[in-house]
Amino acid sequence: MAPTDETAQVAQQSSPFGTAPPSGPPAGDTAAPGRRMPRWLPRAMVLALALVAAFQLGSWAFHQLTSLLINILIAFFLALAIEPAVSWMASRGMRRGLATFLVFFGAMIAIAGFITLLGSMLAGQIIKMIEGFPDYLDSVINWINTHFHTDLRRVDIQDSLVHSDWLRKYVQNSATGVLDVSAQVLGGLFKLLTIALFSFYFAADGPRLRRALCSVLPPARQAEVLRAWEIAVDKTGGYLYSRGLMALISGIAHYILLEALGVPYAPVLGVWVGLVSQFIPTIGTYLAGALPMLIAFTIDPWYALWVLIFVVIYQQFENYVLQPKLTAKTVDIHPAVAFGSVIAGTALLGAVGALIAIPAVATLQAFLGAYVKRYDVTDDPRVHGHRTGAQGRLFARVRGLFGR
Repeated sequence: MAPTDETAQVAQQSSPFGTAPPSGPPAGDTAAPGRRMPRWLPRAMVLALALVAAFQLGSWAFHQLTSLLINILIAFFLALAIEPAVSWMASRGMRRGLATFLVFFGAMIAIAGFITLLGSMLAGQIIKMIEGFPDYLDSVINWINTHFHTDLRRVDIQDSLVHSDWLRKYVQNSATGVLDVSAQVLGGLFKLLTIALFSFYFAADGPRLRRALCSVLPPARQAEVLRAWEIAVDKTGGYLYSRGLMALISGIAHYILLEALGVPYAPVLGVWVGLVSQFIPTIGTYLAGALPMLIAFTIDPWYALWVLIFVVIYQQFENYVLQPKLTAKTVDIHPAVAFGSVIAGTALLGAVGALIAIPAVATLQAFLGAYVKRYDVTDDPRVHGHRTGAQGRLFARVRGLFGR
């Protein structure tokens, strides 16, 4: 008898071992219970997407507000620097707002006077250099003709320079860049106004700002915050005043040299060297010495060499004698740590980081010093830099021989 369709399907579905396979799920059930999506997964996905969106939005806002945050940081350190003077006036009965205004007004008068004197000096020197440039060019041409047996003339050089493509392109680029320079100047003035405004509010409303900050902290934390604030004021103000004293000494020393050499504008140049060398870290000394050297070169090239030698010698005297004595009680930071902090601050915030790096690191060092437990150092020769063992005995014998 031929098998029917039903028996053929049963034979095809039968197991080779003679047992029937398990029956499938009911027709109404489309998925097994173990394969269902967990209830927490959609909420976790939504939360993850929300966190990513919030991070992207915060990153975008931070990059847009970076310039403002840097200006606020500068203003905060400036307010810390003038806090001792403002507090001294306020302790004598003067209102903090008026005391802050007087400090700012005095600083603005000093800066404006210095810029005016420096601008007049530079303008006078530029006019003098332009008027004497033909004579200087004639002397250079005569020297070249004498030593190299050439036949150069000043008129030919001037004609070739005036009709050169390089000069034409330079004038065109300068004309197109006037608007960019104007925009940068206006942007710089706006930044200065922003910094001055925030500095004034931070200094004038310092007690109110401290009360607002302490009102959201428990009493134990309030004491820590006030102590950190006091340390920051002491270190920042001490750093500024010690730098000002070193700038005064440096300016007087360079003024005496320039006056002895007969270099014009010696007082203004002395002030320039003192301020730039002290308040521009690392490269300030070289920037400060370049201008006196240039002006001395217009008088006599040997004068420029004497100025260079004096700048190098005075820099060594300042680094190894003057600065350690003046900053030992105000900043109290190792020179290597100061140099590393300046490099790190420059890498993070540019010139602003270089200016605030040393007082910031000094503040952090002084604040953390109270929480570091110190122990008595063992009386070991190696602690004092003495050698031990065979090498130490050998050096002791050598010293004994030389002593005899």
